[in-house]
Amino acid sequence: TAGRSVKTPHTRRSARDARETCNGFCGGRPAAGGVHKSMRRILRKKNILFLAITVLVVLLDQATKAWILATLRPHEGFPLIDGFFSIVHERNPGAAFGFLAGAPPLFRSIFFLAVTVAAIVLILHYLRVSRIEEPSLVSALALILAGAVGNLIDRIRFGEVVDFLDVYIGSYHWPAFNVADSAITIGAGVLMAVLLRRRKERTEVN
Repeated sequence: TAGRSVKTPHTRRSARDARETCNGFCGGRPAAGGVHKSMRRILRKKNILFLAITVLVVLLDQATKAWILATLRPHEGFPLIDGFFSIVHERNPGAAFGFLAGAPPLFRSIFFLAVTVAAIVLILHYLRVSRIEEPSLVSALALILAGAVGNLIDRIRFGEVVDFLDVYIGSYHWPAFNVADSAITIGAGVLMAVLLRRRKERTEVN
């Protein structure tokens, strides 16, 4: 009849396209669902990267220490690069590079246990609540956590940490260290570099 509109297939298709376009640009469900899926993918990748680095570093740390314990007696060693680098068997009751090695044993035990557990909890909490996407930042946190866990295992097993990497020049020796110490140092360095870069970027924007 006259005055009655008829929806053709072309009209219905145009209306559907308009709705999809509005949903995409105006915060409709399809766009939100896409964002949620992307975030889930990022979180999965972040967690996989974090877990992989942590497990690999802890395994490498414990495997190298086990080899040292089975191969060398305390204070024994052999040079790899004469006058610069040796493999040794040293025990460190302190932290990385001998920190607090001379402190009373009870104080050391309580202090290092508390600090290590606090660091592990803070890193895991930050990783869970934050939306960090940078692989470098995730890797840095994983290295720090792995180093803390590696040395914590030693403290629980032996009451001290097994060190075996000896860098020196002539008669000057850098405090002996291990894979866990190296992971903490590298992770802290990468973390600082990322934070400084972010600060610089914010300064340039402002």
